[in-house]
Amino acid sequence: MKKDKAVVIESPSTNEEEEEDDDDEDAAAATNPPARRFSTRNASSKYDFVKVKVWLGDNADHYYVLSRFLLSRMLTVTKIPNHVAIKIALELKKLLVDNSLLDVSQSDLEANLFKLMERRGFGEEYINRYKMMTRFHHMRVPLVILVCGTASVGKSTIATQLAQRLNLPNVLQTAMVYELLRTSTDAPLASSPVWARDFSSSEELITEFCRECRIVRKGLAGDLKKAIKDGKPIIIEGIHLDPSIYLMDEENKLPSASPANQAGPKSTRVEEQNELQQKSNSNVTQSSQKKSGAQPIIVPIVLKMAEFDHKALLEEWVANRKCSEKYPTQDKDKLISNLKTIQDYLCSFTSQGLTVVNISATTFPQTLDWLHNHLLQCIEHGTSHVSRGNSVEIAKD
Repeated sequence: MKKDKAVVIESPSTNEEEEEDDDDEDAAAATNPPARRFSTRNASSKYDFVKVKVWLGDNADHYYVLSRFLLSRMLTVTKIPNHVAIKIALELKKLLVDNSLLDVSQSDLEANLFKLMERRGFGEEYINRYKMMTRFHHMRVPLVILVCGTASVGKSTIATQLAQRLNLPNVLQTAMVYELLRTSTDAPLASSPVWARDFSSSEELITEFCRECRIVRKGLAGDLKKAIKDGKPIIIEGIHLDPSIYLMDEENKLPSASPANQAGPKSTRVEEQNELQQKSNSNVTQSSQKKSGAQPIIVPIVLKMAEFDHKALLEEWVANRKCSEKYPTQDKDKLISNLKTIQDYLCSFTSQGLTVVNISATTFPQTLDWLHNHLLQCIEHGTSHVSRGNSVEIAKD
C-alpha cells in the first residue's frame, strides 16, 4: 500500500463550490419533514461514490473506508447540531476527493476535520470532545447507563434521545425483559404492574418491588456480561431497576455492600437477598473485566417528576386502559401514593452516586442537554481513569 504524504490542507479549494453544497444541503433539509431529520443515509452526494481509505497505525497496516454518515454521527456526540455535522462531513469528503487524497492517515484526516470544525465556530472544546470519544471507542471501555424511575416519567423517551445523541445502538427495556420472563418462564411475576396493586404497607410494596427487580436483573445478566466483556455501551431503562443492585464502588467498580443501609423501609429478607445478588454481580463483573481489560463506567440516573405533572400523565395512562385488562381498580390517589413510595426509594441512593433528574415538559430540551453533558463528563472521567491505570501498569513493567 502506498499512502499519500502530508495531506493537511490549509483551506478548501473554492468557496463557490462550498456555498453551492451548503445550498444543496439546505434545500434537501427543507424538503424533508422535521421528524426525519436524522435520516441522513438517503441524503446522498456525488462524493459518496468515491471511496476514501483512512489508514491506521504507524505502519498503515489497516484501513477503513470513510463514511459521511458515521462521521456526522460522531460529530453530533460532541454537541455539534445535526445539520451542521452533516455539512462538515460533506465538506471533509469533498476536500479530500477534490484534492485526489483517496488514501490518508487517521492523523491527517483529523487535522483536516478539526480545521473545518474551527471554521464553523466549533473550536477547542468540541475538538477535545471528539478526541475523548475517539479514545473511549478505541479503549473499548464498557459503558452502562441506567435510566431508572417510576411509571410515566419519560424513561423511554430520555433513553431513546440519549442513544441518538451519543450514537449508542443498544437500548434495553426492562419491561420487555419482565414480560418475556413472565410469559416464557416459570418466574413468579404478576401481569399487573407492582405499583397498581394493593399492599398493606409501604414496606410490603418495596419488598415486592425489590423482589421483581432481582428477577429482572437475572434476565439482564447475559446482556450486561456481554456488554462488559466486549467493551460496548448499553442503555437500560425501565421501572425494574433497583439501584442497590447496580451501584458500583468508586474504587474497584464492584457492587457496594452498603446500599441497603440507606434504602429506606425494607425487610431483613430483602437485605439478605441483595447481599447474595451483589456477590453474584461481583463475580460476573470480575470475570468480564479480566476479558475486557477495562473498568466499566456505570451511570445510574433516576428521573423524577413533579406530583402535579405525574398525576396528569397517570390519569391519561388509566384512561387508555381497556376494561378487559387485568389491572385492579384503585383510586388515583392510591396509585400516586404507591408511585411516590417507589420514587422515594429510588431517590434514597443519591449519597452513593445516583443522579436524580427532575423532568418537566416545559424544560425537557434543557434537561436533555444537561444529561448529554453529564454523560460526556462521566465518559471523560472513566477514560482518564483507564488511561492512568494503563500508565501505572506500564511503569511497573
